[in-house]
Amino acid sequence: MFTGLIEATGSVERLERTATGIKVVVASSLAEGLTLGESIAVNGVCLTVVARDERTMTADISPETARVTTLDELSVGAPVNLERSLQVGARLGGHFVLGHVDGIATVAAIVQEGESYRVTVEYPPALRPYLVPKGSITVDGVSLTVAALSEDRFDVQIIPFTWMHTTFAGYRPGTTVNLECDILGKYAVGAMQARAAAVPSTPDASQSKPGSQDA
Repeated sequence: MFTGLIEATGSVERLERTATGIKVVVASSLAEGLTLGESIAVNGVCLTVVARDERTMTADISPETARVTTLDELSVGAPVNLERSLQVGARLGGHFVLGHVDGIATVAAIVQEGESYRVTVEYPPALRPYLVPKGSITVDGVSLTVAALSEDRFDVQIIPFTWMHTTFAGYRPGTTVNLECDILGKYAVGAMQARAAAVPSTPDASQSKPGSQDA
């Protein structure tokens, strides 16, 4: 479980592609404080720390994770957003984030507004039921608020601090990003869909009622 508040950015130091996936080594100031086996969100994807030293951490990316996230596009030197898992009793400053990516989206436009930036993201149609204006969305692990919403795009506003302390400053139109919708919204939609599927269909009013007969 995460909050979407990025603790640090890291830099991909090494990538090793194997028959079982990708082994990624990331240099970061967080590395020294990590423990083997703990979870860490890398660009919004929950991974497991399998090795570490004073300056780097290593994680395995499974073939499935590579297929459904942007981690398959990583290259040596690429910056990544990092967040350690939420501790019990800690303040929840963002929203509940699982690190389970719902889809890959594309940055469509970036417009500077004063000192902030409005970023327009083109998202997969399948995610439309889980997005609402002023609702929460996670973009590459960053907890953000949907500022505007259409059938295939949404806008988020990036304040200067977030712009400078995450990977957003390096985004350009065409950049692909990981999206995770609000888990509370996904449960609500799932419950409504299950309820709708369980409700029996209403009989056709044109059909004769039980016990009636033609005149």
